[in-house]
This record gives sequence, C-alpha cells and structure tokens, in this order.
Amino acid sequence: MNSKEIIDRCLSTLALVLLSPLFLIIAVAIKLDSPGPVFFRQKRIGRGGVPFRIHKFRTMANKIPKVNISATGDPRVTRVGRILRKTKLDELAQLIDVSRGCMALVGPRPEVPEYVAEWPEELRNLILSVRPGITDPASIVYRNEADELAQAPDPERYYIEVLIPKKTAMYADYVRNRSLLKDAKIILRTITTVVSK
Repeated sequence: MNSKEIIDRCLSTLALVLLSPLFLIIAVAIKLDSPGPVFFRQKRIGRGGVPFRIHKFRTMANKIPKVNISATGDPRVTRVGRILRKTKLDELAQLIDVSRGCMALVGPRPEVPEYVAEWPEELRNLILSVRPGITDPASIVYRNEADELAQAPDPERYYIEVLIPKKTAMYADYVRNRSLLKDAKIILRTITTVVSK
C-alpha cells in the first residue's frame, strides 16, 4: 500500500464518520421520496481492469430500466435525485469505495465495461494502471455533462464519439503527471466548483 492509498483510506474513513449525520438525512430523504434502496450499485472497471461495484446515493426511480448515461431532464430522476445530482451529494457515497481500497479520492473516473471498451487502446492500460477516483480534472471541466448530453440528438452516441475521447485524453494526462500536491489542488478545485454553482 503506497502513501497515496494510505492517505486516501484514512481521509475517506474520517470523512465517513464526520459526514454520517448528512448520510442519514440523505438516506431518509431517498426512502421517503421513492421506493427502492438507498444506494445505487453498478459494475465499474477499476485498477488493472478489475471490476468492482461502485456506491452512489440512488437518484433514479428503482423499477425503471437503466441505461448507462443520463442527460438533464431524464424522467427517471426523482425529486430528491435532482437535488443530489445538482449538488453532487450523490457522489459522496463513493467514500465507501475509497475506504475499501477500490477507489481513490482523485483519479480517472471509473466507467462501465461497455465504455472502457471504447477507450483508445493506446491509453487504456495507462488509465487503468491507477485506482479510479471520485474526482479528477475531467470531472471539473465536464461538471455540467448532463446539460451537454441533453442537447445532443443521440446522447449515448455523443458520449462515445465526442466526450470519451476528450475525457480519456485528460485521464491519461492526469496519470502521467499525478502527484499528491496536484491531487490536493484538484480536491480544492472540485469543492470550489461545486460550492460556487
């Protein structure tokens, strides 16, 4: 276990303790708003190509079939889900995955297997050489990705053909130039971006 992983797991465990009252409020709100589980679990690809099941607070109606992307205005999103998505509070559940060692606080965002298969072959192994993260530079740049997808005639095709190439280039750049100091700056930028919106 390297220093980054030790720091990530310690900080995420501390954050889970400190944020437990907020997590309880979110859980109650989700259960009161619509039937179904508190958490949304989905298979994602982690470091070394090893799959894991990510945690997010559920933001969609539980019984409606899911697709892998969601644009602004998606009718599957619940009332509480809209608030969680706008504030990015749904992503906080991934602290569980950081504390388990499946994810990092900062790293390339984990994708479903179908989209990892769309990554440029020359970048795939590089990106998967590190643990995926809750945030990264691409997460900040594409914070309003759902709005962009909503404007596309075919959101999934747009995601695959336009966004994936841009995001994977940013993922690869992060991996090549990562450092603990840069990670700290990315976390601060993420917090500032979320709070300012």
